[in-house]
Amino acid sequence: MLETLERPEVRETVDIILEAKGLRKNFRHGNKELQVIRGIDLRVERGKIIAIVGASGAGKSTLLHLLGGLQHPTEGTVSFQGENFYTLPEEKRSRLRNEKIGFVFQFYHLLPELSALENVMLPAMILNSKRPLSSLKGEALSLLEMLGLEDRFTHRPNALSGGEQQRVAIARALINRPEIVFCDEPTGNLDSETGEGILRLILSLNEARRTTFLIVTHAEAVAKIASTLFGIRDGRLEEKS
Repeated sequence: MLETLERPEVRETVDIILEAKGLRKNFRHGNKELQVIRGIDLRVERGKIIAIVGASGAGKSTLLHLLGGLQHPTEGTVSFQGENFYTLPEEKRSRLRNEKIGFVFQFYHLLPELSALENVMLPAMILNSKRPLSSLKGEALSLLEMLGLEDRFTHRPNALSGGEQQRVAIARALINRPEIVFCDEPTGNLDSETGEGILRLILSLNEARRTTFLIVTHAEAVAKIASTLFGIRDGRLEEKS
């Protein structure tokens, strides 16, 4: 009689693109030391949309800057694709940010003297991409068309609405084909209708390209598109159902 064989347990492999452990950030204010981020652990799975919701002053932007390699933590580590950001030389960390990470800021940070097309192309030109200029320009045009800005290529930021500027900023964040995009209050300066359009756009880009998004915001509406939702309060993170 044959012995019953147990089927071996199959474990699904989780692709973690970003991981923070024991993250803390203090700032000196006069004679006082302010604890802004207080021991945060976070694992971000590739292809997900992660939203972190909290009130002003909760530490959202500081956390985003730490996770994106823009600001050194007081304690803890941030690993991107298994590589610790803050043990890398500054030049290598900057190149990694430019190649693999996109940023969308609340106040757009478009260069006023450049057209929408030139603003989108700029990160790839700084990277000194091996792509021919004609190919790079074609991709920038394609991104702007995908974002509904086909008649705004030559417009400078002061000739664009807030929603249009934000879409240019998103195209700029995508031009180097990043693995992950960090968004700091991407709907914060927009009316509700335009803000909802930006969120639908992020969702469609995530589905079409499997780009990972990490969004910090005070707007609960972002929860509608998030794979995982966290709350941040007094520098601490907790997952929400």
